[in-house]
Amino acid sequence: MKYFAKILVTGACSMTIIISCNDNNSASPYEEILEQKAFAAISDSIKKDPSNDQLRFRRAVLLNTNNFPEPALADFQKAWSLKKEEKYALGISTLLLEKKADSAILFLQEALKEIPRSYLLRLSLARGYTATSKTREALAICDEILSQKPDLADVIKLKADLLDKENKTDEATRLWEQAYQLAPFDVELNYILALRYAEAKNPRVLALCDSLIKADTEGRHAEPYYYKGIYYANINDNARAITSFDEAIQHDFYFLDGYIEKGSLLYEMKKYEEAIAVFNLALTISPSFADAYYWIAKCQQAMGKKEEARVNYLRAFELDKTMKEAREAVDSL
Repeated sequence: MKYFAKILVTGACSMTIIISCNDNNSASPYEEILEQKAFAAISDSIKKDPSNDQLRFRRAVLLNTNNFPEPALADFQKAWSLKKEEKYALGISTLLLEKKADSAILFLQEALKEIPRSYLLRLSLARGYTATSKTREALAICDEILSQKPDLADVIKLKADLLDKENKTDEATRLWEQAYQLAPFDVELNYILALRYAEAKNPRVLALCDSLIKADTEGRHAEPYYYKGIYYANINDNARAITSFDEAIQHDFYFLDGYIEKGSLLYEMKKYEEAIAVFNLALTISPSFADAYYWIAKCQQAMGKKEEARVNYLRAFELDKTMKEAREAVDSL
């Protein structure tokens, strides 16, 4: 399915250099930001007490909350240099992980020398290894943590995701189920497990989706109906599949995946005109939706309208250059 903090770190050769750039004797490159109204009071307090690590941490959190990740990182780093507390290290690693995973790994390896018993830092290190495609190293850390704390749902989820990447589907599914038992109210986890069941033609998806529908008292979520539709389509119960996709769309008119699944099923049923109508409806919501143009082209090609199909394949490819199948379809016509 198509389902924290962000940071842009520049000009840093090493963590030591980054941190040294923020000592008390250097003017902050973020002075203009730090003097803004939202941060001015705490910045004044820091000027009066520059060695107060708690003040640095509070400002870092405030900066990050207001989408200023670079100065937030600098404050987290300064707080860490003043006192080796887990929350400061977690702030640094969280901000580094997405854009500078290699730097996050180097930092976390050093931080764990200071706080070796921190499972949160070890989990962050596992995520760093995951981001740099070091799956074995990440799995080793997950196993180490789970040997000590076997009921940590976040670690189980990470291990399950890593096993999926190694195509160990059955073992991963057991772990997703174990995580679900520990955290049944984790909506994302519910969705992951529901999709897995649906794709595996496992009827457990129906009870799981029914529980999600019951919990959705405002009736806003399309996903449970969508997963039911995938399950029914996979067991060739096309009528129920179409009904489920319709229910998904009724609950969320902007749920584009519902249109694609319904339209593609109609295509497989050779109901090309009906399928095109569904894809055109999706385009009224998102005119630049490449998948819709691709499926319209497939329908047109099946109907013998090769020139029209060619035009829509090209539209799909222009909108999404990663859609190689659209480019290949043009070449084949």
